[in-house]
Amino acid sequence: MDENRPPDEDSSKRERPPYKDPNRSTEARVGDLLSRMTPAEKVGQLVGTAPTLRPGRETVSGIAEAVTEHHLGAVSPFGHGGSPWETPAECVEVANALQREAIENTRLGIPVLFYVDADHGHGFVKGTTVFPHNLGMAATRDPALVEAAAGVTATEVAATGAHQNLNPVADVGREARWGRIYETFGESPSLCASMSAAAVRGYQGDAIGDEGNVIATPKHFPAYSDPVRGEDGSPVDVSEYTLRRVFRPPFEAAIDAGAGSIMPAYNELNGYPVHGSTEYLEGWLRGELDFDGYVVSDWNGINMLHHDHRTARSMDEAVWQATTAGVDVASVGGVEHAERVLDLLESGDLSAARIDESVRRVLEAKFRLGLFEDPYVNEDRVEQVGTDDHRAVAREAARESMTLLRNEDDVLPLDTSLDSIAVLGPNADNLRNQFGGWSTISEPEPPGTTIRAGIERAVPAETTVRCEQGASMTETVDLDAAREAADASEAAVVVVGETGYRHEFHRSETDRGEFPTRSQLELPEAQRELLGAVRETGTPTVAVFVAGRPLAMEWTAEHVPAILFAYLPGSEGGNAVADVLFGDADPGGSLPVSIPRSTGHLPTHFDYRPHPHPIEGSPREENPRPPEHPETYEPLFPFGHGLSYAAFETGELSVSTERVGPEGSLTATIAVENVSDRGGSTTLHLYGTDEFSSRVTPVRELVGFQRVELAAGERTEVTFEVDPAASGVILERGERRAEPGTLRLSCASESVEVVIEGRFGREGWRRPDEG
Repeated sequence: MDENRPPDEDSSKRERPPYKDPNRSTEARVGDLLSRMTPAEKVGQLVGTAPTLRPGRETVSGIAEAVTEHHLGAVSPFGHGGSPWETPAECVEVANALQREAIENTRLGIPVLFYVDADHGHGFVKGTTVFPHNLGMAATRDPALVEAAAGVTATEVAATGAHQNLNPVADVGREARWGRIYETFGESPSLCASMSAAAVRGYQGDAIGDEGNVIATPKHFPAYSDPVRGEDGSPVDVSEYTLRRVFRPPFEAAIDAGAGSIMPAYNELNGYPVHGSTEYLEGWLRGELDFDGYVVSDWNGINMLHHDHRTARSMDEAVWQATTAGVDVASVGGVEHAERVLDLLESGDLSAARIDESVRRVLEAKFRLGLFEDPYVNEDRVEQVGTDDHRAVAREAARESMTLLRNEDDVLPLDTSLDSIAVLGPNADNLRNQFGGWSTISEPEPPGTTIRAGIERAVPAETTVRCEQGASMTETVDLDAAREAADASEAAVVVVGETGYRHEFHRSETDRGEFPTRSQLELPEAQRELLGAVRETGTPTVAVFVAGRPLAMEWTAEHVPAILFAYLPGSEGGNAVADVLFGDADPGGSLPVSIPRSTGHLPTHFDYRPHPHPIEGSPREENPRPPEHPETYEPLFPFGHGLSYAAFETGELSVSTERVGPEGSLTATIAVENVSDRGGSTTLHLYGTDEFSSRVTPVRELVGFQRVELAAGERTEVTFEVDPAASGVILERGERRAEPGTLRLSCASESVEVVIEGRFGREGWRRPDEG
């Protein structure tokens, strides 16, 4: 019998096959369709392609050939760098044309799944709503806002015809030198978990088949963001204890929120490249976390097994490693990948059962999306892109992210009645840098508002706004003109920071090796010289940082009275910065990462583990010796830092019970009052410390946070739900357990101790790995 002959071809023409019957269960439809597919058709469903993979064939017909002749089931025609289609209308046209080819010109009419990189809004498509990158979103401490922003992004992605977003980034960002830390939700596993789950809920909604929802793809499982040397893609050389305690929780939360897909990390862990690791993709992801969606490779992640990791002696072996390890879909494998998988299947090196398993997952997603009933996107839906309502959400997100690090002499907020203001610096009028990576700012549609434009809009028409660059990233530019502008003005806003970049600081604006680089976290001398020249004039000065990383700014903190960290605020960033500078919005953001004093002070994350001090003795001793070296973990500005224009006072921290069992729970409550004459917001962070445990636990961990907005004189109580296990030990499969002992909870300057009941000592003690 010919293995590639379409089964039951004649009967399928006589009546509508069960897989096309929407009244049947998804399981039945998948089973029926799978039974009708040839090996080549099955393999094609597990392979994607993109126009950039076929040089000279970046056309609809060129991609359509891969779909109709080679059965490829996934395409990324737009929504990423290098696509020839950038406007919403072009995206819809291309999506419908390719879908039509799949439906009308293939034997079974299986629809194509389109996926995009919409990391902070559908940023590679013109006229869309671009949000702050995740680091800024984390600064809002507002999961509901993160969910709303993801919902807007999903609406705009779906309106252009795509079905899957390769986002959110669920990595925990602890390596400040890494060029992708701005894509993370910061250094706290708890914060990253909360925000990642919120993003998944926003993308997928109540059901991915509902209009305006897309499949979420948390990445990069299980750990990518703490690479050796801070070099993108290099090994994450951490212990399994750290992997389970720090890096895995956000993925657990995202999976619990219903994530439909997962993307593995490029790098290797414990010597195993994740794209080829059965331990991580089957053992951890499927076995321990019960993930039942599909695994999609990162861009060229499978090729790297052969070309970079060198665990595969050929591309055939790389494809075999990834497929057997648990990768279901090669995101941009192209026709060549499909041919390799088919060859391995026909030779017996890959089992039919393994292929069927992956195909089932992909087909189930397509049925859940409703693509078999409604595969096309209405071209009128492009009107949902970049609406005023969507931009209002982006402006709110950018406003809430703004983090005021310093405000000596109450320089901020500025008075809108100023006669004149100087707006200076390399990032004052630069949308590319304001957007950051994973976006386009190409014309003709104005994609956003620069900080200069935002300030000009915020002040009265009669106010003189003097604009001079003063410095580029690394060189001074007419410094005298900038100094004169500041000297002639009543206030100066100097917008400094970084260029936009992706991955290992890839960008077109500067030469390779120039700032920003891994080796330099400090502002370049030219930007510091500009700030110094402005300060010498005596004009009240504000430094606004537009940057993707926690830049070391010790010099700035010593010389500039007001510092506002704006992150990469997106299309509404200019308006949001102006809102905060002039007091129309409170700068209520809180740092999601610690800001180090210098590169040499890294790492600086707040939840470090306690360790011996051989020279000066333990700081917990009754009479410790004087320290003989600086504090290891003392950042310039710590995690959670962020000032408000209002003033707040907190009361005592109380708990619902002072004794609780290992599997019990409790609540912690603290009162907070706005004691100033203006409204504002503050974030209360609750930390937990397991005082004694069978394995070393962090000096403190974030166990809860709430952002509170209060009018002048208003008072409220904030209550946290506390799971004692959140600060407990990690068991063999990653579960947490509270051990008998003392749990110390702290919030603001208050703390309280809770007794975890049980026996503590030799007779009743068991190590975590003993069950």
